[in-house]
Amino acid sequence: MINAERTGFWGRHYVLTREGGAVVTTWDIGKWASGGGFALDGREYKVRPNAWGTRYTMLDDGGAVVAEAERAGRKQWTVRAGGREYAFRRASLLSLDQQLVDGERVIGSVKRTSAWTGALAADLPGLPTAVQVFVIGIVITQWNAAAAASA
Repeated sequence: MINAERTGFWGRHYVLTREGGAVVTTWDIGKWASGGGFALDGREYKVRPNAWGTRYTMLDDGGAVVAEAERAGRKQWTVRAGGREYAFRRASLLSLDQQLVDGERVIGSVKRTSAWTGALAADLPGLPTAVQVFVIGIVITQWNAAAAASA
């Protein structure tokens, strides 16, 4: 389980921690609230969206593609990384929470834990830590875009 919490009300950074408080990394929101980046295990990662914010690519510090997300923000979307594909879907029509699924079986989730602070909790078993952070970053970006559109 990874928890993410914004570092301040107007902050552009989220601190990601494991249960017990051990810091995993800090997600830095991109300059125009699209994409972002993080450092993990001595490597730097950049996340870049397409113009519509529906496709995201995670690059390592050497410029190699580590993971890609397709159809982000839609009811169903996927992440490809390490030769595997992970399927996600929105938890319900009225919720922005996301579920990691295997067929029809829910095996993980990303849920908002505070509407006020934007905090969330991600339980994404089987995904490498860097890919978990990638998914969390996409969800944060999507939620921030939805909040901006409704304001």
